[in-house]
Amino acid sequence: MKKLLLLLSSAFIMHGDIYAQTPVWSTDIAPILYNNCASCHRPSGIGPFELLTYNDAKNKATSISASVTTGYMPPWPPDAHYNRLAHERLLSQADIDKIKDWAANGAPQGDPNLAPPTPTFSPDGELPGTPDKEIQIPTFTSTASSGDVYQCFTIPSNLASDKFMTAFEAIPGNRDIVHHVIVYADTTGTCAQLDANHPGPGYVSFGGPGTDEAIMIGAWVPGTIPMTLPDGFGIRIPKNADIVLQIHYPAGSAGQVDSTRLKMYFSSSSSLRNVSIDPLMNHLDPTGTICAMIPNDGLNIPANQTKVYKQEARYASTFLGDISLLGVAPHMHLIGRSINCYTTKGGDTTKLIDIPKWDFSWQGLYFFRNITKIPSGSVVHSEAFFDNTSSNPYNPSNPPQNVTAGEATTDEMMITYLIWTRYQAGDENKKIDSSALVPLGIESKTTVYNDQELFTPYPNPSSNQIYVKYYLKNADEVSIDIVDLQGRVITQLSNKKYVTQGYHAEPYSVAEIPSGNYILQMHTSRGNFTEKISIQN
Repeated sequence: MKKLLLLLSSAFIMHGDIYAQTPVWSTDIAPILYNNCASCHRPSGIGPFELLTYNDAKNKATSISASVTTGYMPPWPPDAHYNRLAHERLLSQADIDKIKDWAANGAPQGDPNLAPPTPTFSPDGELPGTPDKEIQIPTFTSTASSGDVYQCFTIPSNLASDKFMTAFEAIPGNRDIVHHVIVYADTTGTCAQLDANHPGPGYVSFGGPGTDEAIMIGAWVPGTIPMTLPDGFGIRIPKNADIVLQIHYPAGSAGQVDSTRLKMYFSSSSSLRNVSIDPLMNHLDPTGTICAMIPNDGLNIPANQTKVYKQEARYASTFLGDISLLGVAPHMHLIGRSINCYTTKGGDTTKLIDIPKWDFSWQGLYFFRNITKIPSGSVVHSEAFFDNTSSNPYNPSNPPQNVTAGEATTDEMMITYLIWTRYQAGDENKKIDSSALVPLGIESKTTVYNDQELFTPYPNPSSNQIYVKYYLKNADEVSIDIVDLQGRVITQLSNKKYVTQGYHAEPYSVAEIPSGNYILQMHTSRGNFTEKISIQN
């Protein structure tokens, strides 16, 4: 009897341990979603659904698991293995595993009383305190029907003297249609004249605001935090400058109304170190005096071809001396698929940023964790890959058309803005982000299969037919679905099909599925497995 009681006690303890290890929403998942997802997935946020309650999360559990497993969410295009940047939007592998286990085990709620408070978001933005200057565009009704519109709005600053801006925040009036906001200061009057000549409000201008003399002073894209410069640094706004907001309204937003505003914070000091945001690496220097393009054809990507471009800026740091780099901002359009930036001097290389999977929808100003010194005589490099074939899921033309440099979204660019100032001793020890780094996942070096695995399907992108490749250590019932990025099932390829042990590569028709990006899901008795796929029909 004593042995039986011991066995029962051991079984109960083991069962309790297993139960305790199953993640629950209230204490395990809610903190992750609140910290990393809710700023977009909330009322009036840019996320397509909300993630503030248990029911919100449970209804999207499969989609959430697939999105974090594939790296689709949270959106953070830079490669963290290349260089760690400030304010990274990354989940640790432990958090990813929690979400996967939670979804695979039925998305349990746990004790709702133990959940953290639901976050609240102010309609007045994230920066505390009263701004020194607040600017709002005239109420504007988007005209973007079949194509994107870049609308510029010019508002006088009425500054009686030069000011150093230390922080700013753009607050979209309509988050459903504001793709990004770029802010300029113009002292030439050109932008004001362009605005006055247009029936308005505002005027259309792709690329810049219509004059090369305007200085870029900041940018906002969905998911980014407000721009705040380190102590002692600021962006000089000249007195009486016009503030120009270039706002990107995406195709299909016509008829919707926006009233975006801008909060600007100035220093009381007039002796801050001036920070500039300049497009040092660009395709707009045909002579290569500052930035040499290789090949030097000004960006020309023929239809059905891929192309690699390299840029080298050899003389800028020689003219300027040592510089302190606070951050970078790469920019391409839809044909661009990857871009990086680094510097060399002698045998030393300083890695700045690498975006291996460029996404036009997620771009911004990327700051370094510490100010980075670029010594005089350094060469700044950038390399970019362009894909003008039907394999590029973002190609705006079907069939592909010749693409050259231009300001329209269907044209192409290769630009990297540098956020910099002149170097002073000790700059490299100044921190921009002192928060703890999110540990990166340890990548497996073994080639041995796990008990069950779903592999990248072939071909990917796919058209007409796709081969689903997977491995089972033991026979199991397998269901395979294709779902969209909102978690909705588009088609079921198999339903609880009995599959023998071993490796399988099974063909399925996808001819009836519209072109787009999807998630391939495999469900077995052991769990759920996902892979990202692109279908081009």
